[in-house]
Amino acid sequence: MTRAWPALAAARACDAAARVPFVVNGRSVGSVARAHLPALREAAPGFGFDGMALHGEGSPAALSAMLAEANAALRAAGLILAWRDEPFALYDPATLAPLATMERAACRFWGTLTLGAHCTGWVADAAGRPERLWIAQRSATKATDPGLFDNLIGGGVPAGQSPADALRREGWEEAGLRPAQMGGARAGPVLRLQRDIREGLQHEWLYAFDLQLPADVQPHNQDGEVAGFRCLPVGDAVALAAGDAMTVDAALVTLDFAHRHRLLPPRDAQRLGARLQALRAAAPLPGGFSGAEWCGQSG
Repeated sequence: MTRAWPALAAARACDAAARVPFVVNGRSVGSVARAHLPALREAAPGFGFDGMALHGEGSPAALSAMLAEANAALRAAGLILAWRDEPFALYDPATLAPLATMERAACRFWGTLTLGAHCTGWVADAAGRPERLWIAQRSATKATDPGLFDNLIGGGVPAGQSPADALRREGWEEAGLRPAQMGGARAGPVLRLQRDIREGLQHEWLYAFDLQLPADVQPHNQDGEVAGFRCLPVGDAVALAAGDAMTVDAALVTLDFAHRHRLLPPRDAQRLGARLQALRAAAPLPGGFSGAEWCGQSG
């Protein structure tokens, strides 16, 4: 089995010197590429550059309007890719207070924090330990990472939703699982990524969940974004996560699941432990949501 674990290296692969801070109302909320500053002067005249950082001021409504205007111009210039028409919150990373809303696809350009909800679906052996993991394969028409392998459930957390809300929604859309079937999802760690990608900077917190499923449950995709599912022995699933056939997000969540459940050979567990721990962190919840909602226990 490959033991390079490229996802672990990718999680922190960013060139901070190539970007400048993006500051809103005195709070550092993201970063933009230095190379894009000339385009921003044209597309975003409402934001100011003082030589050190790009600055914006205003109410949530005013900031949202400024960002919408700028993002439309940046999209027309080919600098924002894979437009979704899906509003995401512009968060203060220190508190997760939402400061505005913006187009999902633009978050990478601005280097702003996004939240993801990922779920490892597992089937137990006779002793109750994870024996098999459900692995999804992304549709070949997905805007990002087409055709790569993924967790049973994985998606972004849009404005106005908690991670648990997003998990329940994605559980139906991606795997055809009803709320009652999702009720057993248990919160795992939050994994923090900050990496350069084609669209800009992925600054994301992955809220991980574990979900034990009965052996006779068969996931069925509902929204066309998943090409199919495989229920793989743990070793085979970990081998996918250890290579480059799985998305970085899903690989990290899978490796973390295997490590937490003591499913790895001792040598691998020891080598992975410290590197995974460096990505794990306590994280606040989006404003207005409770801990019960994060743990999937609300409503």
